[in-house]
Amino acid sequence: MEESEDVPKDFIKLKSEKLSVDEVSELVVSPYCGAVSLFIGTTRNNFEGKKVIHLEYEAYTSMAETEIKKICRDVRQKWPSVKHIAVHHRLGVVPITEASVIIAVSSPHRAESLEAVMYCINTLKASVPIWKKEIYGDEYSWKENKECFWANSEK
Repeated sequence: MEESEDVPKDFIKLKSEKLSVDEVSELVVSPYCGAVSLFIGTTRNNFEGKKVIHLEYEAYTSMAETEIKKICRDVRQKWPSVKHIAVHHRLGVVPITEASVIIAVSSPHRAESLEAVMYCINTLKASVPIWKKEIYGDEYSWKENKECFWANSEK
């Protein structure tokens, strides 16, 4: 395969079905890269002493996809050697231990892909319009990410 045939690609998906680590990691594999770095955010069973039953995510889908594309563009400017980027986020109900978000990045060397994955998740949480509702038995709470720029603008 000529390197020109393996052009950098971004794979962005918001979906209500279970996310697959294998599917996401396979999207970014490249014969020109020696590193694939992954971040998997999963639903935990507790928050500040409360038992979490499950999470529910909602998104302004078109805006969320646009913001994730911006993140991918930023990654390519900061780390030009990055080859492929995949960002899959779950919507709807996410049971305990299942993935809410999977991010994968490939690059020739590990440093770039590791740094890019961290940048992706931190920026996603700060700027992408995806909202999380934590369900605890008889009550629930909508959560804003502490990193969200809009969460801090009114304080």
